[in-house]
Amino acid sequence: MDPRRSAHFMNDRPLPRSRRAARAHEAHESQFRLLGQRRFAPFFWTQFLGAMNDNVFKIGFTSLVTYQAARFSGVDPRTAAFLISAIFILPFVLFSATSGQIADKYDKALLTRLVKTFEIAVMLIGGAGFWLHSAPLLYLCTFLMGVHSTVFGPVKYSYLPQHLSNAELVGGNGMVEMGTFVAILVGTIVGGAGAGFAEHGALVLACACIAIALTGRAVSGFVPATPAPQPELRINWNPVSETWRNLKLARENRTVFLSLLGISWLWFVGATFLASFFSFAKDVLSADPDVVTVLLATFSIGIGVGSLLCERLSKRRIEIGLVPLGSIGMSVFAIDLFFASHALPPAGHLLSVGEFLARSVHWRVLADLFLLAMFGGFYSVPLYALIQSRSQPSHRARIIAANNILNSLFMIVSALMAMGMTAAGFGIPAIFLVTALLNVVVAGYIYSLVPEFLLRFIAWLLVHTFYRIRLVHAERIPEEGAAVLVCNHVSFVDAIVIMAESPRPIRFVMDHRIFRSPFVGWLFRHAKAIPIAPAHEDPALLARAYDRCAQALADGELVCIFPEGKLTRTRELNPFRHGVSEIVKRTPAPVIPMALRGLWGSVFSRALDAHWPRPISKGVMSRLSLAVGEPIDPALATPEKLQQTVTELRGARK
Repeated sequence: MDPRRSAHFMNDRPLPRSRRAARAHEAHESQFRLLGQRRFAPFFWTQFLGAMNDNVFKIGFTSLVTYQAARFSGVDPRTAAFLISAIFILPFVLFSATSGQIADKYDKALLTRLVKTFEIAVMLIGGAGFWLHSAPLLYLCTFLMGVHSTVFGPVKYSYLPQHLSNAELVGGNGMVEMGTFVAILVGTIVGGAGAGFAEHGALVLACACIAIALTGRAVSGFVPATPAPQPELRINWNPVSETWRNLKLARENRTVFLSLLGISWLWFVGATFLASFFSFAKDVLSADPDVVTVLLATFSIGIGVGSLLCERLSKRRIEIGLVPLGSIGMSVFAIDLFFASHALPPAGHLLSVGEFLARSVHWRVLADLFLLAMFGGFYSVPLYALIQSRSQPSHRARIIAANNILNSLFMIVSALMAMGMTAAGFGIPAIFLVTALLNVVVAGYIYSLVPEFLLRFIAWLLVHTFYRIRLVHAERIPEEGAAVLVCNHVSFVDAIVIMAESPRPIRFVMDHRIFRSPFVGWLFRHAKAIPIAPAHEDPALLARAYDRCAQALADGELVCIFPEGKLTRTRELNPFRHGVSEIVKRTPAPVIPMALRGLWGSVFSRALDAHWPRPISKGVMSRLSLAVGEPIDPALATPEKLQQTVTELRGARK
């Protein structure tokens, strides 16, 4: 099945037209409305309580061994947080491949309830560990909670595409990411507060973990049935061979695989920061355990805000242009956090929350953490949505399992790097700086391998810097299958505007002279634009252009052509040429007419050619519109009809 078709599937069955229309209407409403629907709410609260319980346990355990190390024999408080993190993620390496198969083979609602039942048993072990101050029992519980999360991970992320439409995926993922980090915040507060009780902290933590596990199991009973996409699958119980098979499966789609690597890198960065907070608070900020809660709260709120903003910034579609924006912001504010940490005066004692917040220099630290996390939300949500939308439904859970394997490997490397640097005498700020610089290198490498991310970012940045765009019937651009887009040609940025507003990559047919420009040529070569020339200039290039258009349409891609062949100099449309007719004659495909309004008179148009340097008659954040017409049968798509249709779409506004 074409992965793009998963956008219109629920329970892996096609939605009727009326329901698709209803879902399209719903996609324009707030993402919070999902919390009132059974297809999302029970699942959301189940994963929320699971993430919360993870953190009540881990924060409580970490806080006790950091600030009350004497009660736990054989535990090094300097490296305990990194060790706990490594033990928690070890099951992801060992069992992710198996859990991915299980999630593809069985009903996800049933699996959810089984996992939550297992969580109760695990927390009984953890409660005993807290009560007895037994580090071995607590480490065992940490490992078993990792097993719990390993099994639930593929269920969690493959559940959403079966119950949400493509237009809802970004909002749904944003809600889940926001909920996860709010759960981390609440779990941090509960875990830190529980550990703060000098005499009865262990008992409080034990009771809290068991109570949350019981609540999660009760809520999971309301998760709706989610039929298995591949019930006939035979499970390979060999984790080594299946892990390798899952990674090979993920590599079949290069963009998906590199997106998996991108998410795994985010977990490397996030794990480094989150596991460092206790030592950072104690050794760098000279603060007590309550300040750790403030740091984690700031970080969690930042992730939540960034995740929720993704839907608005992406206009409720999968906008991978936000991913480079996120990685840039993460590096900038992680580097600034290093310098902010070196500007702190000595405290002389462990600061309380009130004393910490009373010092203005600490607000820079909090601002860096908040913004770093917010940009992390911009980075992660589009990547998760991209993986879900472009993975084959039949093995989507195994792709998620491959993601978990990579995540765990990256997080283990993160823990080992932090432990090694700590043992070598490096402080926490130095670990932050190294992580930020590595983020620059890794991000640059990934974007060089998949230029689509960088191209969408450039298009998104340019368009949203200069213009406020109103889309008219953008849903007429098909989410799947081949089509030829035709549009009037008003300015030098027409293609960039269309690229930024399309839900899918587009193959633009462009004048061959454009490719001579170093930057613009690089941009459109990497966008797989198709150079074309008139027959009297280069007949061979014209023939190759038609062949490449035919191949692109045969592959189910979108092809966009500007039939005028040149920018207008008079604000009126130039006569449409016969290129579109030649393209659809070779490979019949629907023709989608479009019209740009509002670009005439801008600095990018021909309106001001007589003046140089050009005054900007339409300034930054000017209004423009992209109107999309009804698809036209290829047999009826004559130049005359297309010009008439585009003229009507454009209307009086130029």
